[in-house]
Amino acid sequence: MQLGMIGLGRMGGNIVRRLLRDGHTAVVFDQNPEAVAALVAEGATGAASLEEFVQALDAPRTAWVMLPAGEITEGTVAKLGGLMAADDVIIDGGNSFYKDDIRRAAELRPKGIHYVDVGTSGGVWGLERGYCMMIGGDDAALARLDPIFKTLAPGVGTIPKTPGREGRDARAEAGYIHAGPSGAGHFVKMVHNGIEYGLMQAYAEGFDILKHANSTDLPEGQRFDLNIGDIAEVWRRGSVVSSWLLDLTAGALAGDESLSSFSGFVADSGEGRWTLNAAIEESVPANVLSAALYARFRSREDASYADKLLSAMRKGFGGHQEPK
Repeated sequence: MQLGMIGLGRMGGNIVRRLLRDGHTAVVFDQNPEAVAALVAEGATGAASLEEFVQALDAPRTAWVMLPAGEITEGTVAKLGGLMAADDVIIDGGNSFYKDDIRRAAELRPKGIHYVDVGTSGGVWGLERGYCMMIGGDDAALARLDPIFKTLAPGVGTIPKTPGREGRDARAEAGYIHAGPSGAGHFVKMVHNGIEYGLMQAYAEGFDILKHANSTDLPEGQRFDLNIGDIAEVWRRGSVVSSWLLDLTAGALAGDESLSSFSGFVADSGEGRWTLNAAIEESVPANVLSAALYARFRSREDASYADKLLSAMRKGFGGHQEPK
């Protein structure tokens, strides 16, 4: 199946590569000609402009936008809406605000253009591991795009089936779901990222307590010089707190237990704030998620070891670099 990809950064480029490996075809466009040339060398068809990009796609066209949320995505979707035709599909696979998705879908609907939002998790590891996808849009568009999503998803793999799921949507077990109408995909991914903040903060604070177990504030007989890297490693094996985030933490600590290459300045990409806004609108308490977000704000004033560990995890799963 053919897919057009706009935005060939860490995730966009690897999404194309994963599709090409499974026999799909791709048309690619990016403001960086070198990124386009790299994928052309791997079998994609390159385009030098959005107009050329749309012309190179076979009808009914599918254009996946993989750009940062905000003005650049807004402008790209609007321009595609003027270039594409009825029954074409525009996918936003970035981390856009779900209310923007609802509005864009309504704007494109009179033209007969389908709008699909794909909350995409997998980061820099998605090429090999696959991408967990939370998808919003209409049934017809998703049915047509299923071969794309099936290739991109991790698949069932070796994870045991959950008891009691017999007869339910098998796509969830393969790593992707139709969450609901336009906006639902990014809403679910938004909350996913809010939870991610909380999980990361819990690990970071716990390891900070372990690191300071030899504090001079403690009575001498109650101090411990702990091997933080070994603790992370043993927790990976049979522990109830094992996870991919812990795997990344163990890897970071094995490389440099002092985390000297990190300042501890922890960025946030917006989804945590949006999650808390949704919690307020729904009158749902979110004590852990709000505390995790505020901890990131505090890190920008006085970084701790926990903040450095958060930065290490963000680099591990998403290739995120600390702001300079």
